[in-house]
Amino acid sequence: MALWTRYLLVFWWPLVVGMGAVYGLRESRSRTAELLTTTPQPAWRRAALPAGAMALALASGFGLLILVGGVQVALGATTYLPLGWLPISLVAALALVAGAVFGMGVARAVPSVLTPPALTVFLLLTSLLLRQANDGALPWSIPPNRFALLSPATAEPREMLLTLSNSVHLGQTLWLLGLLATGLALLSAATRRARLLAVAPVLAGAALALLNLPGAPRDAYVVDKAAATVVCDGPVCVTQANRSRLPELAPRGTEALRVLHNTLGHPRKLSGNVVLIDFDDPLIAHATGTELTRLLVAQGLAPNCAPRTPWEGGGQVDIPAQSIAASWALGDHQLEPLQQPDTDARPQAARPQRASANAEVAWKKLTALPPAEQRSRIAQAHAAALSCKNALAALTGETSP
Repeated sequence: MALWTRYLLVFWWPLVVGMGAVYGLRESRSRTAELLTTTPQPAWRRAALPAGAMALALASGFGLLILVGGVQVALGATTYLPLGWLPISLVAALALVAGAVFGMGVARAVPSVLTPPALTVFLLLTSLLLRQANDGALPWSIPPNRFALLSPATAEPREMLLTLSNSVHLGQTLWLLGLLATGLALLSAATRRARLLAVAPVLAGAALALLNLPGAPRDAYVVDKAAATVVCDGPVCVTQANRSRLPELAPRGTEALRVLHNTLGHPRKLSGNVVLIDFDDPLIAHATGTELTRLLVAQGLAPNCAPRTPWEGGGQVDIPAQSIAASWALGDHQLEPLQQPDTDARPQAARPQRASANAEVAWKKLTALPPAEQRSRIAQAHAAALSCKNALAALTGETSP
């Protein structure tokens, strides 16, 4: 939840900086700048009041968003509620406040109607370009990770066991505090010399941040060891983050392992004697009861090589072979196809229908063979799947590509 809100800062942060710049133009628009400089109130106090109001509004709004998300998580099925989200969200709130105050200061120093859109567009394009360079999508070879991490926006979260490292929190905090200090200094600066000196905090913050921020993405996103701790019930294990799934998964997993042992004649081995499942797989995500047992048996007999997560797509080529293997192992008299996920990444509707027809043909070929040959074909399909080859072709006796 916290990382998703940080991901959205790729759009929110430039807009907030631009919004602060619009607010910072109020004195020049009302033509009261010279009048206010003649008042006995210190410049820093005049700057603190609007900056504090903007900071309070942004922090309250973002805090309300986090509160709503936190309540949804707490009321959900999960029983794992760590405090690792707190620094992620605190840095996000600091980024919004610092960005808005910085925008106010820049607009006061450069009172032009072009300042707000220029700041917004510049920050948005810079953030997007650095992110693409960090992903290797741009044709230049520079180490951009440290500079990309100056943006408070994170990458799209795709793995619940990864979190930001402490060096990222520290580096971004130093940079954002420098940005905030520069914004306040620009707001209270009355001379050109003061405006030039106001740049010092943001430069110092950036320098300190670059010394602390990791140079490689693998050092920015680290495994949350507490969330990744293994919790077991007999032969079925999940991570601590997925512990709430264990009561449903344990009996079904034990039954699936028994079926796999009877089918294959030996424990299934894939870099160790485990059946790997992905809770982001649309087939498994909401499966319960006998349907979960069927899916676990299918995954054990013909594991899919390509991921079936919504953002990856693919992996559905394995579904016909998994359907046949599970139906055979569970003693079904007719083929029981696994329900295919309805995702945007799915090919055209004709392809699943063609795959279903191919599965029916393969099922009839398999069940027409003697029992010993059937078991041999299932073993061949199992071996083909472990080698990321065509398990369906192995079931029909064809040569896999």
